[in-house]
Amino acid sequence: MDEIIIRSATTNDLETLYRFEQGIITVERPFDPTLKEGEIHYYDLAAMIPAPNIELAVAEADGRVIGSGYARIEDSKVYLKHARHAYLGFMFVEPEYRGRGVNGKIIDHLKQWAASQNITEMRLEVYHDNLPAIKAYEKFGFTKLLVWMRAGVEKDL
Repeated sequence: MDEIIIRSATTNDLETLYRFEQGIITVERPFDPTLKEGEIHYYDLAAMIPAPNIELAVAEADGRVIGSGYARIEDSKVYLKHARHAYLGFMFVEPEYRGRGVNGKIIDHLKQWAASQNITEMRLEVYHDNLPAIKAYEKFGFTKLLVWMRAGVEKDL
């Protein structure tokens, strides 16, 4: 396997990162009936790259970007033990590189960055039916904390 390098994303990576975003959305559509049809965007990737409270990281093999993830420092609820936490998202690995530890290397990089920002807590969201993702995150020390629930509201006509 090629050596995997984790680095901060640059604007030169944007085309690939936009493709990754659509890959994430494609995977998540079956789990979320509330997503709009057609092309949608979760992130303002161009704004994330220079943001001081975000580390947008990419994994690179043989000069090619093969994975991504970010950590965003957020204020925590006032009743929690930690004042701020790092929220992880945009976790994507090219299909041919899955199962090779790329996601773990990205998470390690983001964890180191969060620690350098004096952050002691990391959080992320995953669809409750996305068992492969849940198992993968559990390998990196994440535990289930809360299940979000939803219901549509229909008007009587």
